[in-house]
Amino acid sequence: MPVDPDRSATTTENAHGRIEKRTLRTTQILTVQQKWPGLKQGFELTRERTEKGKKTVEVVYWITSLSPEEANAAKLLHIDRTHWHIENSLQYVRDVTLGEDACRVRKDAAPQVLAALRNTVVHLLGGVPAKNCPEAIELLQIRPEEAMKLIGIPHCE
Repeated sequence: MPVDPDRSATTTENAHGRIEKRTLRTTQILTVQQKWPGLKQGFELTRERTEKGKKTVEVVYWITSLSPEEANAAKLLHIDRTHWHIENSLQYVRDVTLGEDACRVRKDAAPQVLAALRNTVVHLLGGVPAKNCPEAIELLQIRPEEAMKLIGIPHCE
């Protein structure tokens, strides 16, 4: 029986010394659809990774409110890859640029407060005309009046 291209998609990438193959299969056969009216489809994502001759396989299951007409298997596979790109980019900025991993604050709610502040900074830096966050930070250090304007503090002479 041939595979329906709307219900199954596969990508293979060879980068960073490893081969990654991702196969996504969708289904609309969900036993809890009556409990979750917005639930449109579920999918199984198999990630096969071969590095230095060693193969690992991970299988994950997801549900989505996107109908098959809104997102076939290929689009869901693309969404999965895009999600991780965004997630990894945010983590890199927080960990490396803003020094989250090096922070030793551990008491009470302080770690959560600092994480919220870092997220706010990342969001605000997105509005600075620079090619990346370190460049935006440098620009705002050189022009503190721009930093003040960014957070809503009026310019004073």
